Amino acid sequence: MPEVFFNGPAGRLEGRYQQAKDPNAPIAVVLHPHPEFGGTMNNQIVYNLFYMFAQRGFSVLRFNSRGVGRSQGAFDHGVGELSDAAAALDWLQTLNKESPGVWIAGFSFGAWIGMQLLMRRPEVEGFISVAPPENLYDFAFLAPCPSSGLIIHGEKDRVAPPEAVQKLVDKLQQQKGITVEQKIVEGANHFFEDRIEPLIDECSEYLDRRREEIAQGGGR
Repeated sequence: MPEVFFNGPAGRLEGRYQQAKDPNAPIAVVLHPHPEFGGTMNNQIVYNLFYMFAQRGFSVLRFNSRGVGRSQGAFDHGVGELSDAAAALDWLQTLNKESPGVWIAGFSFGAWIGMQLLMRRPEVEGFISVAPPENLYDFAFLAPCPSSGLIIHGEKDRVAPPEAVQKLVDKLQQQKGITVEQKIVEGANHFFEDRIEPLIDECSEYLDRRREEIAQGGGR
């Protein structure tokens, strides 16, 4: 898993990158939770999502946003972090010019950033949002949401309570042309303590099924 550095809007960004053997492999970016609450690319959920994509033949990148780890810059309350995510995807696409598909995954704050990024990038064919904090951040930009995806959260999440996440799911499920699936992990809190394995199992099942549908000519 090579350590990489690439240029972001506020300076150099630190990441970990797994290059697929197939030059035509799809690509994925995984986004970490809130930096001011200890969120980094080495978060257990981010780490496991990264390997989930790598094991399925993706070229995949996780990285520290500005001011985290050895990434330059300072926390920017989401605005700069979205620009960092866009720069990360640009870098990944430059290395994988033949890639047929783009996926974005994010956890908590990273889910909010990831869903903003997919609004900017029509090439994104799928997303995985883990515990999106609808109660803490404005998701009104998803009008309409441009691609299908999975929203997955914990039954006992007190940071992003199930009823708040449900509001976001209900809104997105009313939109035509896409399918937003919802999964609730029983017994899981916001950090999926002792529940990371069932979380990744659900994400893996969704990713495998969606990739099969896309390969057979299914829609977004």
